[in-house]
Amino acid sequence: MNDTAQPRSDPHSRELHVRVHGASAVRTPEPDDAAAREDVALRLAAWWEANARDLPWRFGRTTPWGVLVSEVMSQQTQMSRVVPYWIDWMARWPDARALAEASKADVITAWGRLGYPRRALRLQECARVVARDYADELPRTYDELTGLPGIGDYTASAVMSFAFGERIAVIDTNIRRVLSRVFLGAESLGGSASPAERALAGRVLPEAVRDSVTWNQSVMELGAVMCTAKSPMCEACPVARDCRFLKLGRPGLGERRTRPRQRFQGTDRQVRGLVLAALRGLPAGATLARADAETLWKDRAQLAACIASLDDDGLIEMTQDGALRLPQG
Repeated sequence: MNDTAQPRSDPHSRELHVRVHGASAVRTPEPDDAAAREDVALRLAAWWEANARDLPWRFGRTTPWGVLVSEVMSQQTQMSRVVPYWIDWMARWPDARALAEASKADVITAWGRLGYPRRALRLQECARVVARDYADELPRTYDELTGLPGIGDYTASAVMSFAFGERIAVIDTNIRRVLSRVFLGAESLGGSASPAERALAGRVLPEAVRDSVTWNQSVMELGAVMCTAKSPMCEACPVARDCRFLKLGRPGLGERRTRPRQRFQGTDRQVRGLVLAALRGLPAGATLARADAETLWKDRAQLAACIASLDDDGLIEMTQDGALRLPQG
């Protein structure tokens, strides 16, 4: 798939390009400076219109449920890995009701190597609530969305903005990093979003609903592909001239990573993945003998603990003779 969208013919887009190229004043943006905020928003919107990655759930080509699935799959997972899984998933289970009626084994198998497979079962739990309580249509309010299994602040806000076109601040790691650099001239801290970061996101969100949706999309995209944590491409950035972080010499670049790099080799995540991969490779309903399972990892104690945790999470089942299988429900 071509990862870069071609420029789209849109009167609003043409207006943005004209206004951006016609801007004469160079401002140092402040969160409370409306003119500076507008200049940044116009530049980002024009850049988004010309350069947004052509992901299959963007540009009105899927349902709100499809947007939610893309957001759940994208958590802690590279977008390039998500696309083929999302396409296959939506072809098989295009709505909440279809996913709700699937077997757990099929759901876990379809999740493949996306990682953090508990997300797959939580997504199915969410689908069952949507199918049962909301007539197979995603609810449109923040409180109802966050009341669904596995749906937190970020996912609810993203669905409201990207699927329903509502004016709401969307706050993820990429957005926090861009806003902190552009408007504060500093790296964002790790951990959960602070009250100050949430306040900043609310203050710089454009008032117009359409502009706020484009703002959320463009800021997130900039953080994902250009204003990255360790190697930002400042020379090509559409808001370089407005960025306080760049004007200050990029202080502390990369020192405060919002998410430390996680070791994978030898971890429980790797062992759990090996067990699930072995089960996915079996015919439907087949079991993996315990003796065969014990060949998957040399550290028997770690393997046993990981098998027990998979069982606790509902990702596998153990038969009376100790064999393993994917859930049959």
